[in-house]
Amino acid sequence: MTRPAPDLRRSDRTRRGLISGLAGVALSSALGSASAQSDPWASLRRPGSFALIRHATAPGTDDPPGFRLDDCATQRNLSAEGRAQAARIGDLFRANGIAAAQIYSSQWCRCLDTASLTKLGEVRPQPLLNSFFRDRAREAAQIEALRQWIGQLDLAKPAVFVTHQVVVTALSQIFPGSGEIVVMQRMDGGQLSVQGRLPTA
Repeated sequence: MTRPAPDLRRSDRTRRGLISGLAGVALSSALGSASAQSDPWASLRRPGSFALIRHATAPGTDDPPGFRLDDCATQRNLSAEGRAQAARIGDLFRANGIAAAQIYSSQWCRCLDTASLTKLGEVRPQPLLNSFFRDRAREAAQIEALRQWIGQLDLAKPAVFVTHQVVVTALSQIFPGSGEIVVMQRMDGGQLSVQGRLPTA
């Protein structure tokens, strides 16, 4: 008895349907992953992430001659706009599901004030977040020490580092605006990956 010839067209349609279905699943997965990565707040809520924040608006550049870290009156400080901006930054964290965080700050008053006004938790001064704007010779050693410190820090909960433009740029290659948030993820091996940026001005 002669067998009927297989319906090649049906077989081809089945294979094409299967391939199309698998491609759709892969594309959906990729889009979902991309969507997660494109949301800096979702990244910040994941263990291993932290927020770098340039201090809020403080008019001018650098500090007056002879400024001292132990005397805010000798430094460039937050304006009224900057203080309001710092409070808004805290509100922004809370609106995105982060009511408290580990907060570390440069020892400069404009950074300490920014960190305090967010009301996200106790502010801990961290000299590795200090500015090296006036002494670029310190940059390489300080940033390497900062990277090592971040590599050992417990990042199970959200962490916030309030610092200066030069420090944010050295770690992320991003030149931030005043009060801008740069979200970063600590990867396997200690590398730091930018997950997004959030202007607040």
